[in-house]
Amino acid sequence: MRKRLALFTVVACTAAVLVHTGGTAVAHGSMTWPGSRTYLCYEDGRAGGGGGDLQPTNPACVAAVAQGGKQPLWDWFGNLISNAAGRHREIVPDGSLCGPTTKYSAYNLPRADWPSTRVTANSTVTFRYNAWAPHPGTWEQYVTKDGFDVTKPLKWSDLEAVPFDKITNPPLAGGEYSWQARLPNKSGRHVIYSLWQRSDSPEAFYSCSDVVFGGGTGTPDTQAPTAPGTPVASTITGNSVKLDWTAATDNIGVSEYRVYNGSQVVATSGSNSATVTGLTANTDYTLNVVALDAAGNASPASASVAVRTGSLGACSVSYTKPSTWNGGFTANVKITNGGTSAIPAWQLAWDFPAGQTLTQAWSSTITVTNGKATAKGASYNADVPAGGSVNFGFNAGTTGAVTDPTSFTLNGSACSTG
Repeated sequence: MRKRLALFTVVACTAAVLVHTGGTAVAHGSMTWPGSRTYLCYEDGRAGGGGGDLQPTNPACVAAVAQGGKQPLWDWFGNLISNAAGRHREIVPDGSLCGPTTKYSAYNLPRADWPSTRVTANSTVTFRYNAWAPHPGTWEQYVTKDGFDVTKPLKWSDLEAVPFDKITNPPLAGGEYSWQARLPNKSGRHVIYSLWQRSDSPEAFYSCSDVVFGGGTGTPDTQAPTAPGTPVASTITGNSVKLDWTAATDNIGVSEYRVYNGSQVVATSGSNSATVTGLTANTDYTLNVVALDAAGNASPASASVAVRTGSLGACSVSYTKPSTWNGGFTANVKITNGGTSAIPAWQLAWDFPAGQTLTQAWSSTITVTNGKATAKGASYNADVPAGGSVNFGFNAGTTGAVTDPTSFTLNGSACSTG
């Protein structure tokens, strides 16, 4: 009896930990324009890396990795406190604003060489915030006071007393929140500090975006960049294509490129190269590129390049339930790529019928909308290798009979089951 009680205690504690983990890691995001420190260091690491690794070259990013490792870069969207509940100034001490938890503390380093975004004082810009897992809430943007010293730890008293921008539930499209805001009249180097407090949870997200203000006279930048060069396609797979193009020029500087398929933005990049993912196999696309500056001025579109994706290769999905109980079950899912090229940034979709409720997921992020579940890989299994497979799983609650899904689509293409 004692052995049975001990085993029951272990199982119960384990289940409590798993439910808690699943409940606090469901929303993720960070500022992508102007880019947060974690996001820009991640992009810097991608540019300097190879073979699926991140190798930052920016000195501040290198120092952050030396102190805190690379995992914060892979998880650049997860700089959060799960139980903040609006108590930001109470629970985040001075010197820890940019990384309020141990995992991200290296991004508090007081340095003047963090990757920065050039902006124009008094201009109207479009803020962009990644919606890795969207949720309702309020965003507040603060800016540092005149005379702020970036080489000293950031304190609450270094920020202006009120946010220069505040918005609740901004528009969401293409995996990002975006909204227009007017920048303050500042000059030189500053930090824009963003707080996202969810309204459906006490969870809150924090980010520091290093910016350099120009044009402090109050005259906005109205000159658009020149058109980028014609994109050149390479590394074409069944669901992705790599594009390179000649950089555009601007009177102040190009801040971003957007890749379009018709009127739809299919990729963004801070350099003159991008990989467009999520395409459909054996399909024709016509792609062009537009450059934007920090004030939001858009260039003329580049000339277009025509691309036809290849065959995705046979994919198969194995769906098993190793454990079921009254009111729930555990599912294990295995995706196998029978093709000769990797499947990047995989997304697997299947029907999730009424009466089933997702309670936890591992090795993936799963969202359920209108009876359809979509799983995305974690940082370490985001691609399905050629001839290989990836695994993930989830727990679900049920209020009726458990129905197994009968069909799956991988990045929009049907997969066999077995």
